[in-house]
Amino acid sequence: MRTTRLLVAAFSAAILLTGTAAAASAAVHHYVALGDSYTSGPFVPVQRLDPLGCGRSTANYPSVVAAALHVGAFTDVSCAGADTTNMTRPQQVPFNGTNAAQLDALRIDTDLVTLGIGGNDHGVFGSLVSTCPGLRASAPTGNPCEEHFTTNGVDTVAAAITAIRPRIEAVLAAIHQRSPGARVVVVGYPRIAPENGYCPDVLPFADGDYAWLNRVESDLNEALEDAAADGAAEYVDTYGPSRGHDACARGGSAWINGKDQNIFAAAAYHPLKAGMAGVAAVVLKALR
Repeated sequence: MRTTRLLVAAFSAAILLTGTAAAASAAVHHYVALGDSYTSGPFVPVQRLDPLGCGRSTANYPSVVAAALHVGAFTDVSCAGADTTNMTRPQQVPFNGTNAAQLDALRIDTDLVTLGIGGNDHGVFGSLVSTCPGLRASAPTGNPCEEHFTTNGVDTVAAAITAIRPRIEAVLAAIHQRSPGARVVVVGYPRIAPENGYCPDVLPFADGDYAWLNRVESDLNEALEDAAADGAAEYVDTYGPSRGHDACARGGSAWINGKDQNIFAAAAYHPLKAGMAGVAAVVLKALR
């Protein structure tokens, strides 16, 4: 009987050790977060100072993911205003700061990389938020912004998005070259406008431009998904899961801030802390 108990104990210990070893081998050794303001989280408290001009929050989705996974080492180099060119060259930011080329954070032993980039390439997001609100008054129920960006029947924003895909693919190739053992995850952009309805006091686009804004975001996310598929990376959709959490959402359920900049919560048209938590949950589900 005593021998049997010893054998059972030894067998149980072996199983426990095997499970522990498996868990340890599955743990993330070095996680690097790359991306633009939808990754960095400008004005989402608490802001980091390295550099301040990047608007990098300690509560952005990479930070939440890193904490949840208990990663061995975490490097967040995301920066507001970044586009794909800033993956390989430094970025000058406000307050006389410089964010180093983001890919320089990668190491040979980096085993997890998240990438949230593309919206600033060819000025896609910047053009929309700087132009569309000012055009609403000219045709409140029409689609003046879509018309503004359509030349000779060609949607110039859609054309720009088509040109973004190869840039993402080039970034992914560079990531794999520097960190060949890394799991690379491309994170899409969450929904800004609702599927139905309007809230011009929060999102001052013309009514008809809401559908166009959704199409722009959908096209951009599709370009990211296609680039990930061709670039040996995984794509995480946050557009679908953010349905009902757009800028128009009421009752504290919005993931995205509206037109009013709030230096204690979020930049205009950018994720709130709740949005960062929501995106983190979607990313974690994909990783697990």
